[in-house]
Amino acid sequence: MAPALAYIHRFEPGGDSSLPPVLLLHGTGGDETDLLPLGREIAPGSALLSPRGNVLEGDMPRFFRRYREGLFDEDDVRRRANELSHFVSEARRAYGLAQPVALGYSNGANIAAAVLLTHPKTLAGAILLRATTPLAEPPRPDLSGVLSGLNDSVIPRSGAEKLALALAGAGARVERVELPAGHGLTQVDVDRAKAFFAREAALRSGLKT
Repeated sequence: MAPALAYIHRFEPGGDSSLPPVLLLHGTGGDETDLLPLGREIAPGSALLSPRGNVLEGDMPRFFRRYREGLFDEDDVRRRANELSHFVSEARRAYGLAQPVALGYSNGANIAAAVLLTHPKTLAGAILLRATTPLAEPPRPDLSGVLSGLNDSVIPRSGAEKLALALAGAGARVERVELPAGHGLTQVDVDRAKAFFAREAALRSGLKT
């Protein structure tokens, strides 16, 4: 039974303790089960921590409020990023986890970006699928791959570019890839994300030895 933490969540122990755990963050209308199959495919052997967004838009879970598509409540973005950062800290203590890598899609990618920018010590890195900048004036923390769809009708190219620049300006190593896709995920996303995670895991393993 999962401990009573700040978010409804699913936790799956990993089979390889040398791999970083993965924080799975779903898109609008998803829940704590949505990205588990993707997490297992991209990061086999890693522990998976998957919270459900605790903001409702109608009956659809999200990680922060928005006024309309593409226009975010930035006060709520910051508040929810703080809540998620605390949740990660609690979950690390409860489950004995190392610093996780986030794997977020759409709204989940945006909250992961907000955590990277406002609480840079929470995450070891992130794979951001269909992300945009969640803050109009991103902070510059002391510090992540970004996969964008060229034909994405939800996330404009300029938003993804601004996010990549903000992360790079904060000192993060950013790998941004534009794919011939829309807002939905493709097999190329999976393959790219899997390769990125494998490189990051190998790098971190080398740093520990």
